[in-house]
Amino acid sequence: MSAARGYGLDDDYQWPRPPEGGWTADDLDELPNLPPHTELIDGSLVFVRPQTNFHSRVIRLLDNALLAQVPDELDVIREMTIKLNKRNRPEPDVLVFRADADSGPDQTWYRPEDVVLAVEVVSKDSQERDREVKPRKYAAAGIPHYWRVEENDGLPVVYVYELDPMTKSYVPMGIFHNRLKLTVPFPVDVDLTAVGRSR
Repeated sequence: MSAARGYGLDDDYQWPRPPEGGWTADDLDELPNLPPHTELIDGSLVFVRPQTNFHSRVIRLLDNALLAQVPDELDVIREMTIKLNKRNRPEPDVLVFRADADSGPDQTWYRPEDVVLAVEVVSKDSQERDREVKPRKYAAAGIPHYWRVEENDGLPVVYVYELDPMTKSYVPMGIFHNRLKLTVPFPVDVDLTAVGRSR
């Protein structure tokens, strides 16, 4: 049995083959038949597995809570890519961006200078990317705030980081259980125990 058939594809399916030097951020919009939520990390395509209930519910909770509290000059969106540079176009689970960076319904990515906050909800297949690779890249690109969300007994735990502009690296600002209450990047108050009942 071929590898393609093992994934429910025809034997003649052609897997994407990277060009010399790897894919570019612009290629992500042009490649046909990519699975949803494909990311570009260091010129390589990264495919993600289907999301768990926990992952989806945390994204919905944070998306809704941030939308309700964000100031008018900012906006919130889920699962949109950031074009960090030519070889990196990751897709945070939730991001907060400058509202005037919205260029319309066909937009597929934001510039790092327009992003205020990137949020990653850690999955089993994304632990290294969400804990090490992506925060390093987000910080190098100058994104001022990063939240990493982990699961503990079915509830989210939020690790909050702020950019040190001198070192271009994130500094830990706190670990939040049950309630996420912050003053930056804007006043935020989220009941994290509501993850199972967020609508």
